[in-house]
Amino acid sequence: MAIKTLRTSGDYLIKTGTGSGGSNTITFDSNLTVVNGNLEIKGTQSVINSTTLTIEDRFLEINRNNSTAGTQDSGLMFNQGTSNNAILYYDAGDNEFQLGTTTHDAAVTTVSNITLGQIKIATTPSDNNHAASKKYVDDSVTGGGFILNIGADDSTEVTYSTGQKLQFLGGSNISTAITTGDNLTISLGQNLTNIESISSATSNANLTLASNGTGDVVINDTLTFSGAASTPTAGSVTKIYNKTAGGGGTGLYFNNSAINSGTEDELISKKKATALAIALG
Repeated sequence: MAIKTLRTSGDYLIKTGTGSGGSNTITFDSNLTVVNGNLEIKGTQSVINSTTLTIEDRFLEINRNNSTAGTQDSGLMFNQGTSNNAILYYDAGDNEFQLGTTTHDAAVTTVSNITLGQIKIATTPSDNNHAASKKYVDDSVTGGGFILNIGADDSTEVTYSTGQKLQFLGGSNISTAITTGDNLTISLGQNLTNIESISSATSNANLTLASNGTGDVVINDTLTFSGAASTPTAGSVTKIYNKTAGGGGTGLYFNNSAINSGTEDELISKKKATALAIALG
């Protein structure tokens, strides 16, 4: 059958009703309606009631007339009947994609409520940037999914994998404990034993032994002084040091800037003191 042509030399406008913008409906009752050329639909809503919609374009542009930078939500709404609608959209405020259900309908411009939903992906990721499924993560954890190497000061190293227990054990002066919140606390004991040497970290720095409050620093055994290379400078505190024995017969000297103008003096032994007492009558 020959195609009938309706031709006009200029633009063609069809209006229904008597209003300036048209007020009635135009219905095309045909098996197939073909539009040769571009189709532009203006209005507030476009409804397509076909069973299947096929689109040849490779990309779909949503929110076409947006001219602002990252301020408008946009996405796809899925009608779920009497249940809340499902939604997949880009949240401009959070700069991320979200998927879930919402009480909004497709007329919404800003999504203000969403119940996040689940997305099903392949069980096993095949690329470093693929999302991992719960099963993949669970299997990795229970099946030895990670390796942890622990090294010590003696350069030895042990390897732990998932499911093995890493235990921190204290020594004679150190204790360990697991506290509330899965915290590991490592404590140094108040009474230290088996300590053979204490030294300061910085060269020429003082090493201070101090008690708490009015307590004393108690020495329960022999206190040994090494020979001093030179006389230390007198200060506001009394310094005791060892040098070659002099007239006092002890070799144990002291100085203090407030005593004898800071000049060093030697502690006298009992034997020397007795001899001097006899000699002086």
